[in-house]
Amino acid sequence: MKKTASLKSVPDPLSTDDIRDDFVPKDVYFSPHFAKLEAEYLWPHVWQIACRLEEIPNVGDFVTYDILDDSIIVVRNTKDTVKAFHNACPHRGMRLTQSCGSVQKFTCRFHGWQFNLDGDNIKVIDRADWGDRLKDSDIALQPVKAETWGGFVFINMDPESESLAKFLHPVDDYCGKFEFDKLRYRWYKSTIMPANWKLVLEFFNEFYHVQSAHPQLLPFNNDYSKSDGFGKHGAIWYAAEGIDVFKRSPRLPPKDEPDFRNYVLSFVETFDRDLKAMVTERNVAATQRLRYEVPADAPPMEVVNKWVQFQIEAAMADGSGWPMELTPEYIAASNYDWHVFPNTIYLHATVDGVLWYRVRPNGDDPGSCIFDIWSLQRYGPGKEPPLKREFYSNWQDADWPLIFRQDFINIPETYKGMKSRGFKGARSNPLQERVMTNFHRQLRKFIAENKERSAES
Repeated sequence: MKKTASLKSVPDPLSTDDIRDDFVPKDVYFSPHFAKLEAEYLWPHVWQIACRLEEIPNVGDFVTYDILDDSIIVVRNTKDTVKAFHNACPHRGMRLTQSCGSVQKFTCRFHGWQFNLDGDNIKVIDRADWGDRLKDSDIALQPVKAETWGGFVFINMDPESESLAKFLHPVDDYCGKFEFDKLRYRWYKSTIMPANWKLVLEFFNEFYHVQSAHPQLLPFNNDYSKSDGFGKHGAIWYAAEGIDVFKRSPRLPPKDEPDFRNYVLSFVETFDRDLKAMVTERNVAATQRLRYEVPADAPPMEVVNKWVQFQIEAAMADGSGWPMELTPEYIAASNYDWHVFPNTIYLHATVDGVLWYRVRPNGDDPGSCIFDIWSLQRYGPGKEPPLKREFYSNWQDADWPLIFRQDFINIPETYKGMKSRGFKGARSNPLQERVMTNFHRQLRKFIAENKERSAES
């Protein structure tokens, strides 16, 4: 009798047994099944950034946040409060808003139903036709949890989710004193990336690639890094003792530089040219004072202290202010790069400028995602530029600074290479990329817990 081949056992996609500090299997980047698990048990249950408060400064201002098939209206309903609702008219499901704008009430353009800024229905055309069948609670907009941190509005579609403060722990302990709520948009760009959202996230969630992808940064930075998980979240820091930046990478041949001012000046000028973020325009101008007010033979710490002093003085002079609770010890302990689960990352190399990333799936295709990049900085009152949201279906249609171009070129080539039959999974660096493996464990754990909770309800 001919023997039938035994079927291979199908591994549990939510098990963490196959994730090691030095290995992440590749299936979760391509699997439509895993994307469906995310759609059902991640995005409807997790806190995620919808917008910043500065985008809705006045009563009636709203932003529409889309994530897969869900659309959320975030609205300033009073001077001091924000609410969020599912963007679906309870009559026939018509979406009430697109993009952003300002209204006194929400009106469905399909049949004319109207809702106030608290989500209550205030008009049903020919309501008497329903008799007593329509309850006010049935025809109100369905609420979504909305809370704020660091000037951002986070939303969560799960009414039973934990508070935002509990979810973010311990991020606020490490970074709360930087006063992210005082930041404003310098620029806002979005693009479609031809890769899974997790891969794009990881591109900006480790510093191990700097030595190869961004070699122009090595003269100013001992780039050896370490990373780890902090609960659901993760952080990266430079492992060198003492001054991290302004110290030539040991990967380069030694080079004497008796005038330490040149390190600081070159660092600021390079970041301003190649990144247009973190280092602010005000910071660039203040740094020029080193040329004239600090002697060429000043020791490194004197140069750095003067550099910080000049930044603070410039910020105070133009009304931007400075986070005065910051101490050198707090800054050193705050790390350099934070991954806030599941889909945002921020870098705060300097105090008055922050680079922030948000990435999310682009529809049902696991190989496409929406990538938002925000350059944020402190401005004096009324001195921030008008907000301009730029969107590019193809990143090559925009004028990106060099550092982004270096990464964007590598993203699709990496995603294509991962499809190879010869590639089994990421051989992640167990020290420098531990933040990445922590993310995959936490992602599977989060999905599994919500799947189990759903089965029990």
